[in-house]
Amino acid sequence: MSHILLVEDDKRLSQLVCEYLTQHDFKVTALPDGTALLETLKQIKPDVLVLDVMLPGENGFTLCKKIRPHYQGPLLFMTAKDNDFDHVLGLEIGADDYIVKPVEPRVLLARIQALLRRSALPQSQSGQAKQLCFGQLQLDYLARKVVLHGQDVPLTSHEFDMLWKLASNASQLVDRNTLYRELIGREYDGLDRSADVRISRLRKKLKDDPRQPYRIKTIWGKGFYFVADAWE
Repeated sequence: MSHILLVEDDKRLSQLVCEYLTQHDFKVTALPDGTALLETLKQIKPDVLVLDVMLPGENGFTLCKKIRPHYQGPLLFMTAKDNDFDHVLGLEIGADDYIVKPVEPRVLLARIQALLRRSALPQSQSGQAKQLCFGQLQLDYLARKVVLHGQDVPLTSHEFDMLWKLASNASQLVDRNTLYRELIGREYDGLDRSADVRISRLRKKLKDDPRQPYRIKTIWGKGFYFVADAWE
């Protein structure tokens, strides 16, 4: 049974979501704000964190920044603002997906299930140890570990999936449609910037040049290209 941690101050919505998810065989822990979020994350180690943006006290964005070093699992934002700025900001600071209020429970369920499927993907692969090495960059598939110049690089689960997909296809174009289908769980609509934001975060963590990337390149209108010999 997958365990969901829900942080939502609207009591009616929180109860509705808890009841709906419980009916679909999820265990749900609910918090009214972020006061005890970090402690609860360490105690229950949820499979997915569903975090409201507009909370009393610290908002969801601030909480996300605070807990990301301690929780690398799937994180889904619920936001009342249907605008690109909030969506992109949420992805940039570490969210894996977002859903706009008013929340339809069946849509939330589908998003949670998609996050769980993507998180489970590495464990469903072959049990053999899988590693990739490009100069000073090492990736360990089963340990979900990345090392660059001898230093561990902290990545979220979905950042690692994105990097592994690109590195597994080094020196080849990986098109956007493939990334969206396999890693984000939906078709690319021509407007969604989720993949671009995750690539941007990867570049920052992997010491790539954000203005003129030479390690992970964007091929405009097509996809992304992992440069195999750029990691010395």
